[in-house]
Amino acid sequence: MSTTVCQVMGFIVSSLGIAGCITSTAMDMWSTQDLYDNPVTAVFQYQGLWRSCVRQSSGFTECRPYFTILGLPAMFQAVRALMIVGIVLGILGLLVCIFALKCIRIGSMEDSAKANMTLTSGIMFIVAGLCAITGVSVFANMLVTNFWMSTANMYQGMQNIQTRYTFGSALFVGWVAGGLALIGGIMMCLACRGLIPEESHYKAVSYNASGRNISYRTAPYKVGSGYEPEVKTRKGAGYEEAPRSEDGRRSYPSKYDYV
Repeated sequence: MSTTVCQVMGFIVSSLGIAGCITSTAMDMWSTQDLYDNPVTAVFQYQGLWRSCVRQSSGFTECRPYFTILGLPAMFQAVRALMIVGIVLGILGLLVCIFALKCIRIGSMEDSAKANMTLTSGIMFIVAGLCAITGVSVFANMLVTNFWMSTANMYQGMQNIQTRYTFGSALFVGWVAGGLALIGGIMMCLACRGLIPEESHYKAVSYNASGRNISYRTAPYKVGSGYEPEVKTRKGAGYEEAPRSEDGRRSYPSKYDYV
């Protein structure tokens, strides 16, 4: 699978997961009244994270929001927090992922920057999916505990103490949405490896010569007229310059001239 296809598929799957998390959080059917013992009833109750509703046999539905925060159970508030954190991280991950898509070129953005953004969005999607799955699982655990406590009370002869609730459709939507966000985040992390440039896999080592940097400069080659190099002389007191001959060469005194 190419990097672009993996990245686009991860973006689409993650988008569906985040949309499912938002839908699940806004739904009212997190818990529904259990009708196993009483399939025919005049009132059907169901509850969500934000309000509780009652539907009558005539079709009239009345919903009442929770006007208190401190009066709710601590686990219930934890489920709210987990779902909200998952939605916020998912939305931020979608914004980052849009600019990280390889098929979208923004200015002179390099592939290494897109790889980092893809990895960041993938991690956000994974955390968002885990938050959604954890929140839904905690709420489901609360329902299971209350269900068996209500069943035990019914067997003891106390039938009108508490209404039993079972899993609502919002729980299944939340589980599926969290799984999609988790899978999309993993696909984004896998796509990050294909965006990393090849030269970044190797560590560049620079070698510097020890000591002072010495620059050498080559001089132009000069062709002299004679075989011997020209002797540089220094003028001073008591020094007489040797006379020159007709061909331009200096004539130095020989040993016979001092006899």
